[in-house]
Amino acid sequence: MTMPEPEREAMKVFLVAGEESGDQLGAGLMRALRARQPDIEMAGVGGSAMAKEGLESLFPMDDIAVMGFVAVIARLPLLLKRIGETADAALRFAPDALVIIDSPDFNHRVARRVRARRPDLPIVDYVSPTVWAWRPGRAAKMRAYVDHVLALLPFEPEAHRRLGGPACTYVGHPLIERLDVLTPDAEEMRARNAEPPLVLVLPGSRRSEVTRLLDDFGAALGLIRSTFGPIDVVLPAVPHLEALIRARTSDWPLRPRIVTGEAEKFAAFRRASAALAASGTVTLELALACVPQCVAYKVSWAEGFLKYLITVPSIVLPNLVLGENVVPEYLQEACTPRNLADAVLALLRDGPDRAAQVAAFAHLKDLMKLADGESPAGRSAEIVIQAGSQRL
Repeated sequence: MTMPEPEREAMKVFLVAGEESGDQLGAGLMRALRARQPDIEMAGVGGSAMAKEGLESLFPMDDIAVMGFVAVIARLPLLLKRIGETADAALRFAPDALVIIDSPDFNHRVARRVRARRPDLPIVDYVSPTVWAWRPGRAAKMRAYVDHVLALLPFEPEAHRRLGGPACTYVGHPLIERLDVLTPDAEEMRARNAEPPLVLVLPGSRRSEVTRLLDDFGAALGLIRSTFGPIDVVLPAVPHLEALIRARTSDWPLRPRIVTGEAEKFAAFRRASAALAASGTVTLELALACVPQCVAYKVSWAEGFLKYLITVPSIVLPNLVLGENVVPEYLQEACTPRNLADAVLALLRDGPDRAAQVAAFAHLKDLMKLADGESPAGRSAEIVIQAGSQRL
């Protein structure tokens, strides 16, 4: 007589997200995990997106969503308290896997505490720290408390292998699921060649970025118009900075049309001929929309020394994915209206600079797609389940 196998207990996963982008990734992962294991139990820390998927956050995510040295110091006692509370809650929940999502300054401290007390618990890090750009020694140190890294950029697995980091798998960037809203249709493609051309201005999503770049961007647009002629300028603004941007652009020689909201932003992307952008994820959005771009960035004098710690030849994400510096970048002292204007003018005219970016961005899209057509969240969920099943 064959005895029935004991019923398997539901898998349990503890997730920790520390900022809005991580919250979005966490929500997608939760949906994908539940689609594969409907009885799965999940707990942890997250924001509104993860709350919609049923997560009751241990505390408000805003408590730990802190950026900048000064802000971290000001909130240090609370951050230390939350690190301890998160580690304790994870251990009480007794999960089959712990998933830390981005926010390495907070999450890696949680992971180290959990690993010290439960060395058998699989820990998955969703979003690789930028070990390929600076502080490369972090990769090897992560092996002590991270079992698997889920990478958003296709070159990151090789970087971790080279640096002696944990196992790392490219799971795909969430943007590859947005190709439908980034890709222009036939009418929008015609608009890219219409007169006057549409130029996107993207000064960043942080107050410090906007205040440091807007004056140079405005002056560059004036130079572009004086050389090229009429242009249509659209500036997609994040809602919390819209008032600041309207005030700071009111005296520009060429007033931009300011839009807010994702729908209007991507509608402008699909019609744009060229873009002037702050370095960040938006450069990847532009590349996937096949919009030729010039990138600029400035930091405070106190942060300027960090350039000596950067170990990559570019800070522009499309350049890093492609492995070549096809997108021009102007940083710190090089970020001048004249340099920016000349770079954008070269992109508004049919010529080698524009052609090189258009061809490179078509290749970038192929590099970032997942071979089997699976979604980033789906691939991530499979790895988390595989990690957790080792303890079932």
